[in-house]
Amino acid sequence: MTLTPLPSAFDLDSQTLRLLAAVAEYGSITRAAGVLGFSQPALSQQIKRVEARIGMPLVTRAGRGIRLTDAGLVIARHAATVLAALESASGELADLAGLRSGQVRLSAFPSASSTIVPQLIRSMGEEHEGVRFTYLEAEPPEAIAAVRDGAIDIAIAFRHPADRDDPFAAGSEGLVVHELARDELLLLVPHGHAALPRPSGPEHPTPSAAPQPASPTAVDLAALRDETWIAGCPRCRAHLLDSCARSGFAPTIAFETDNFVAVMRMVAEGLGVALLPALTITASPLPPGVAAAPTTSGDHRMIVAVTRPGADRIPAVGETMRILRRLTARPDDAPRLPPRLDRSRV
Repeated sequence: MTLTPLPSAFDLDSQTLRLLAAVAEYGSITRAAGVLGFSQPALSQQIKRVEARIGMPLVTRAGRGIRLTDAGLVIARHAATVLAALESASGELADLAGLRSGQVRLSAFPSASSTIVPQLIRSMGEEHEGVRFTYLEAEPPEAIAAVRDGAIDIAIAFRHPADRDDPFAAGSEGLVVHELARDELLLLVPHGHAALPRPSGPEHPTPSAAPQPASPTAVDLAALRDETWIAGCPRCRAHLLDSCARSGFAPTIAFETDNFVAVMRMVAEGLGVALLPALTITASPLPPGVAAAPTTSGDHRMIVAVTRPGADRIPAVGETMRILRRLTARPDDAPRLPPRLDRSRV
């Protein structure tokens, strides 16, 4: 086989391809530089060097931003294919090395940080001690954007499948979504609340009483229509608003916080009621004076992993996904939270 060398003007390196692909996606040299970890002047200089080499302009101004020229678009169009092939080759080489090395860039939302993530990294370390992890805690929109930008390999996120508007679907378009586990949403109310079954113990439990497990009896969300609610920021409360709307009412939200420990303490102090995923209660067990119960509608969210297409061909990423599925799988293959994360054991 005879290899014909490319003209030196068109011998583009992978860094140039990544640069132009990022400029095409963001329409801004400044944003592309931030994603790729360059300074804006350095990135601009690199573009000028490439333009001088190939003898054609690659970017041009468009209003307050920039856009790629026809020549820039040609390179950007082929960049994804070339970069994917290089990444696949890198993965195959790592595979030949028997996973003695490799790196996985992982991201997850806060309650997964202290539950799923430590188990996953420990399990990978036990089986493949040469694989290194970096970790970034981020809410699903930011984590998924990082996967799309190539800054993260695996984002552990969640979605609310019953909601009328599903921003997750639009944000994850073109990426691969792996369903992992059903995470039940629980109503948090003070002990002795009228919506709960009467406790078999003392009628008025003392503040020092041990936390009670979640009630096995489901509660109708509509029974709490007249309560004061504790909820997250406008983006985080979207699911609560949707769930309450399906039950025929709009909640009166008096307290706003994304800190689920603070939510639990506010419920314990009788300031209001809340709706939290079971995983948050595993991350931080209920304080005394708080009871939790599922909803009659079976309200839940799905915990998922998001990757780029073909990411599982990179051995370290593929093996991390295999262990993640194992940690979140029932013996009968029905997804659930890992045994240590099971709500019934909280």
